[in-house]
Amino acid sequence: MASRGGRFNPEILLSAPRRGAAVPDPTGSRAVYTVSTYSLESHKKTSEIRVLDLSIRQSTLITNEEKASEPNWLEDELLWLKEGAQGTTELVVGDAVKVGSSYIAGTVSGSIANIKLKALEQGRVAIVVSGKATPDGTLYNGELESKKLTTGRLYDSTMVRHWDEYVTNNKNALWYGLLEKANGQWSLSSLTNALKDTLLESPIPTFGGKDNFDISTSGLVFVSKDPDLNPAFNTKCNFYHLPIHDFTKSTMAKPLEIGFEGLDGAATSPVFSPDGHSAAFLKMKQNGYESDKNRIVLATDLGESASASASELLGSSDGRGSWDKSPSALRWSDDGRMLFTLAEEEGNDVLFKLELPTGPTDATKLPEPLTGDGAVSDMHPLREGSNHLLVSSSTLIDNSVYSVVDPSDPDSIETVSSNSDNGASFGLSSDQISDIWFEGSGNYKVHALVVKPSNFSQDTKYPLAYLIHGGPQGAWTRSWSTRWNPAVFAEQGYVVICPNPTGSTGYGQAFVDAIRESWGGLPYEDLVKGFDFVRENLSYVDTSRAVALGASYGGYMMNWFQGHALSKEFKALVCHDGVFSMANQMSSDEQYFPGHDLGGPYWQAKETWEKWNPARFTGNWSTPMLVIHNELDYRLPISEGLAMFNVLQERGIDSRFLTFSDENHWVLKPENSLVWHTVVLNWINRYTGLPEHRDENALLVAAKSIQTEANEKNLGIQ
Repeated sequence: MASRGGRFNPEILLSAPRRGAAVPDPTGSRAVYTVSTYSLESHKKTSEIRVLDLSIRQSTLITNEEKASEPNWLEDELLWLKEGAQGTTELVVGDAVKVGSSYIAGTVSGSIANIKLKALEQGRVAIVVSGKATPDGTLYNGELESKKLTTGRLYDSTMVRHWDEYVTNNKNALWYGLLEKANGQWSLSSLTNALKDTLLESPIPTFGGKDNFDISTSGLVFVSKDPDLNPAFNTKCNFYHLPIHDFTKSTMAKPLEIGFEGLDGAATSPVFSPDGHSAAFLKMKQNGYESDKNRIVLATDLGESASASASELLGSSDGRGSWDKSPSALRWSDDGRMLFTLAEEEGNDVLFKLELPTGPTDATKLPEPLTGDGAVSDMHPLREGSNHLLVSSSTLIDNSVYSVVDPSDPDSIETVSSNSDNGASFGLSSDQISDIWFEGSGNYKVHALVVKPSNFSQDTKYPLAYLIHGGPQGAWTRSWSTRWNPAVFAEQGYVVICPNPTGSTGYGQAFVDAIRESWGGLPYEDLVKGFDFVRENLSYVDTSRAVALGASYGGYMMNWFQGHALSKEFKALVCHDGVFSMANQMSSDEQYFPGHDLGGPYWQAKETWEKWNPARFTGNWSTPMLVIHNELDYRLPISEGLAMFNVLQERGIDSRFLTFSDENHWVLKPENSLVWHTVVLNWINRYTGLPEHRDENALLVAAKSIQTEANEKNLGIQ
């Protein structure tokens, strides 16, 4: 992982080990986690399951068996998943100390994921997983599916496509069962489809996972899109409780919907209280608005269906809620008297505690922050009987940090493991990171993160890389990324400015909401003022050698720049999977998104759609631009990128077009990502006078020869 020539670069970024969240055992003495590493030399990925001794801070390899994943503690042993033959999944039990000491506790007839376990008594553990169900309620196995004689697909309602795949009749479902230990070994019962004959789907596609359901000793709670509404036009989700008295049998009960009047939007993160009698979950107010503020809701008396009810914590008489943050995850304390939650706050993903001394009516005190700079991604109670937490996080210089947090003394955070020694093995340091605040287009301040080169000198002037985030309701935070990592650009020799203009999250809900019907308005004006602030106040930035880059909404902004005055300040632009024609958003998958942000469907709000349409201003385009758009991007179809490139070429503007046939809205495959980084860096470096990162033609030829070699091997050609 050592940096080449002392400088962090895409090769180091992509080959650095990537760790999953750390999950402690019941005693709090050990934690299990996963590590995946991709080699750009051998072109292979390795995966490991490891156990970290939290006292001596030494890590032990448990298995590096291919296709092993999702380790969980099963009393003092480990349970993990492994892809089996013909599309099956094996549940493997292994010793937490001895390498290679494992056996198969059961084999499931299809692909499953997202294990959650709940101990019932010694030697008996309830299990719930997710897996696709066929229309008749059985577990789907794609490898056993009969070969079709036609590729035709016929739809009677949307969605037709979602994110990067065509929608089929197979739906996500939750499957429960029992793990039982006898004669020293665990075995798995048959699994029951908890959602059979309900029209419900959980986890919610595309990104729902463990955060969409939970398990207790007496049942399940989960969220699902409202089955009576079309998911393409609605975000409304419902919270359900399903009592289960015997995890080895099908329950006669049906999921009970528990709602709260006035909250009709999306829902996520259901979590049982320690006693299983209550559950907390997150719910938005507005149907159709995916970036509305999440509210914390508490459902009580779950053991008694007739008396089960829900109430909003931290509510207010004006309906806005008393806490102006939007939490993204929930976890109970071991004693049930606190809820822990994650929320963005001014460029950080912060862990908060919400005290519940005797019940929900006592939740009058606003949540208190337990962490500061950085981005918390996961948290678990450290051990039974303790409210200490084992927290997984990252920063702009370190891709994985494990820490112990004491909620009663948050200043005493103890780091137990850093994947890169606080950035040292990447050649990065916290000295490179700073903040600026500047006047926005209204009576408010706008925040931006600043990332400088590791060899920064106050006496040197550096070209500017102006990075515009997607969303648009998103934000740059102090978190690690393998796709848009500011340090990659900084180590090329740029000062990187990552602004969070109007519409960004983490600065109050009013700031988020203000972008509605103003896509090219307030945010653009903020970005103009941000550029002016940099030019006038950061003497070490050479704004005459500036480039701007953005993806998704950030790509939209590149196209908006092109048609407006700010583009003249940049030597070159990079547009990744951006919006070119507003009307073409009618071909996107989630239609509620443009419907909300632009004030209604096209035929009702045509004036707003056209007002912020970048295609209207193509007559002003003049700045060199690299266009990137992928074939599996069904959020913003590839015709958007092709249209941009055609306009640039016909106008005689220096331009390039990069596409990947096997990538979606993001570029995720390491070899593709290396090409992406190389082409992007070479493009902006050409216009700012910095040296080429590497020979992209040689890289593309090498990738082609690797693919040819793989094809020949598959065909048996030696």
